[in-house]
Amino acid sequence: MILWKVFLALGFILLILELITPTTFFLSLAIGSFATGILAIFVKTFNVLIPVFVIVSVASLMLFRPFLRERLKGKEESGIDEKYIGKTAKVTEKVTKTSGVISIYGERWEARTLSDEDFLENSEVKIVKNDSLIMYVEKV
Repeated sequence: MILWKVFLALGFILLILELITPTTFFLSLAIGSFATGILAIFVKTFNVLIPVFVIVSVASLMLFRPFLRERLKGKEESGIDEKYIGKTAKVTEKVTKTSGVISIYGERWEARTLSDEDFLENSEVKIVKNDSLIMYVEKV
């Protein structure tokens, strides 16, 4: 009678762990735990419940993790790629490999060039890459 409570409690603990570390690993274990908890209401043998827990956990890991990763993949982007990459900006301070400033949408951004070419003030450049607070530019 107590086994189903143990597996359900374990399932809730694993769900909390999943919320803390969103890896979908603990979610799969929680699904296995809940399924085993439901089965434990009818089956009292520990030798049956542990393999069920392992099988359901591994199956849910193999089924749900690729699906969730693919679904969450696009949400990792910050929107900078969409808003800035490929757009034209104006150089406000000479851009070299080590320093420079550009202006786009009325915003000031640190900029660097990926090539050996320097870009002078008031020239136009195309943003090709973003690395944190630095935009990398090339010739338009």
